[in-house]
Amino acid sequence: MSVPAAPLDAPPGQPRKAAMAAWIGSALEYYDFFIYGSAAALIFPKVFFDESDPATATLLSLATFGVAYAARPIGALFLGHFGDRLGRKKIMVFTLILMGLSTFLIGCLPTRAQVGGLAPVLLVLCRVLQGISAAGEQASANSMTLEHAPSNRRGFFTSFTLSGTQGGQLLATLVFLPVAALPDDQLLSWGWRVPFWLSVAVAVVGYVIRRTLEETPAFTRQAATEGVAKLPLAVLFREHWADVLRVVAGALIASVSTIFTVWALAYGTSDSVGLSRSQMLWVGALANLVALAAIPAWATLSDRIGRRPVYLIGAAGSAVLMFAYLWAISTGSYPLVLLFGILAFGVVYSAANGVWPSFYGEMFSTRVRLSGMAIGTQIGFAVAGFAVTFAAQIAGPGGDDWSSVALFTSALCLPPVLAALTARETHKVPTELLGERVPGEAAQREAVTA
Repeated sequence: MSVPAAPLDAPPGQPRKAAMAAWIGSALEYYDFFIYGSAAALIFPKVFFDESDPATATLLSLATFGVAYAARPIGALFLGHFGDRLGRKKIMVFTLILMGLSTFLIGCLPTRAQVGGLAPVLLVLCRVLQGISAAGEQASANSMTLEHAPSNRRGFFTSFTLSGTQGGQLLATLVFLPVAALPDDQLLSWGWRVPFWLSVAVAVVGYVIRRTLEETPAFTRQAATEGVAKLPLAVLFREHWADVLRVVAGALIASVSTIFTVWALAYGTSDSVGLSRSQMLWVGALANLVALAAIPAWATLSDRIGRRPVYLIGAAGSAVLMFAYLWAISTGSYPLVLLFGILAFGVVYSAANGVWPSFYGEMFSTRVRLSGMAIGTQIGFAVAGFAVTFAAQIAGPGGDDWSSVALFTSALCLPPVLAALTARETHKVPTELLGERVPGEAAQREAVTA
């Protein structure tokens, strides 16, 4: 696929470098995030919550998966503020270090059998640190790539953030496959720790790339001319409150991902279905492999026909295909599970996933873009994170009421559809005019600029 030339005021090669930095960082963030999800479904009920009956232990373990999502809106407030005041690069480096450290520490934690109730407390604390890191990662990476990208290819370049997310999920799954195949005594003693320790290698590579990245031309120009906002959040909620609400509603689409990668994994390997851990992990691996190609393809299409139609295909299509995927699992037919898993998550969900970085980012002006994306997405993602816990309750005592879980997930796809229908189409708006509503608006904001 050919890559267009950089904007005239961007250093040569920076759009490509920004896209690669976003890809590497997001891959680490979501490698870390989703090895936790796999462990929460398969390992942690037996390691940190083994004093409970199996159903309760699974519920408690999945609740810790959601804890990071609860922490993300809080992290978004702080990281969004500093990202719009200090720049995108500083936040990207900070989030990378924090995620790598907190994930490594999870692999070092003692189990409940070793230290009692302190073990799950330490697990939750590390999970909170992961959530704070993730709160600023995608928003800063999306802002960095969008503001470096040529105006007519913003969809393509920003999609690298989400390609990195899928790459991280794929890497997490591939690392977990041999681990999950270990005998239970080795898996539950030391085997589960290895994927968490390996995050250090990815963190080092990402750090080196991000340290050499230039700040974006749009942020540099903003700081040099009008100045940065003293209180970005005040500007955001005064001028862009409706767009923040749209992003919150749109971000609920992430429920499809959490249900697919965590609840469906636990359901498929349950006694009522009987698929193996390796079989279900391979579904995720192949779906994410397909998504690596589908995401930039959908994003490129959005550069031609617009963000809204592509996003709507992903949101509405995911609502329908979640029924097909969970039904396929209920049948125990692995070919059906594989087919609908790849179609639902690898192809259709990728339409919304590949477009939202540009779609959401283009709703805001440079001075509040990072905080607008961070706060809007992380509030919506918080709901998505706990969707797994709700699904575990909705599925009933036996954990096998898949149709209720599918209906619940589909209902969470409705707000994203409504958000897209009410949003402006922005794919042809020049980068410097994004988020501006009336001529001379910048001159009216001097009271809140430095």
